[in-house]
Amino acid sequence: MRIGDAAAAAGMTARALRYYEEQGLVTAGRTPSGHRVYAPEDVHRLRTVRELLDAGLTVGDIRSFAPLLDSLPPGGVAALFAPGNGARDGAEGDHEDGPGRDDCRAAEAVARRRLADLDARIERLTRLRGRLARQLGEPARVPGRVAPYGRALRE
Repeated sequence: MRIGDAAAAAGMTARALRYYEEQGLVTAGRTPSGHRVYAPEDVHRLRTVRELLDAGLTVGDIRSFAPLLDSLPPGGVAALFAPGNGARDGAEGDHEDGPGRDDCRAAEAVARRRLADLDARIERLTRLRGRLARQLGEPARVPGRVAPYGRALRE
């Protein structure tokens, strides 16, 4: 299928698809005239990329374990990090329909590093928000609740 059809099937724009190709996350075939063509497997891979990005990973994170994207089991991304997939259960060798234990461990390590980075960013932003709120005379934030933005600025 052509780029527009593949992008639509994957739920993204053709521009995004080209970017993911530039980043090495998908490789298009080419027609004799040079047009990009994509197989259904490419669309599946692109959907997986979107799912991983939506979960908080970066393109660089995904690129570090991109070869696994083609060997994910039917459960997709959730199966990559789920208990019992070989990453944490002590199983030996590769699974017939999915990545092997070492591959899963590597992908999980990338995801855990990203999670730690997000936690650190949230902590930093929470401190910054507290400082600004104090400057504006706002009450302390209750964990789990979002204060109305700009209240003090509108008064």
